[in-house]
Amino acid sequence: MKRWAGLAAGAVAGVAVVVIWSANSGSDTFGADAVRDLMTAGSAPPSTTVPSVPVQQGLAASRAPVEPVELTIATIGLTARVVPTGVDDKGEFSVPPSVDEVGWYRFGPGLGESAGSVVIGGHVDDATSGPGAFYRLRDLVAEDQVTVVGQDGTTRVFRVVAKEQVPKKGLDLTPYFSTEGSVRLTLFTCGGQFDGAERSYADNIIITAVPM
Repeated sequence: MKRWAGLAAGAVAGVAVVVIWSANSGSDTFGADAVRDLMTAGSAPPSTTVPSVPVQQGLAASRAPVEPVELTIATIGLTARVVPTGVDDKGEFSVPPSVDEVGWYRFGPGLGESAGSVVIGGHVDDATSGPGAFYRLRDLVAEDQVTVVGQDGTTRVFRVVAKEQVPKKGLDLTPYFSTEGSVRLTLFTCGGQFDGAERSYADNIIITAVPM
């Protein structure tokens, strides 16, 4: 596995590393088949060989994607600042330190691109600060709208088509971070049972939304 694959494996494993609140989402997941279709639509299936971080950095620089700066989900009362982020010294998705902010994976697609997954991850909660920006992400239902404002001032609206609760252990995140397939917005946070020894949740909550 190349290092970026390690990043993907840890990218949302690190979304909430110091947490105390219950983040169970129950069994109301939906849309997994739609997600798979989006991943491969209009292109070859995502490669199992994941580009390395330096290659991803080069692609990001050459594409000059529009940076998301604000995310609003009215149905859960959320408006959060979006900040660009990459990887930490462990090769994992670097979540903003403030639980009130969410992070856009700047080595992947930005807003306004013609393909791929715009990835935004955030804390579900924190032992000191309490609920995070994505605390109620698990409450989203099909057709809920997600509004993202870009650095260029444009506003883009997405509708939720899938909510998945998946175990972190052994999860292949490559498709969720893919630059291929239909344009989509992917939101990540932690969920499931909290492991006190590991100080981490067992699962990820993954929301997929498509442009309106």
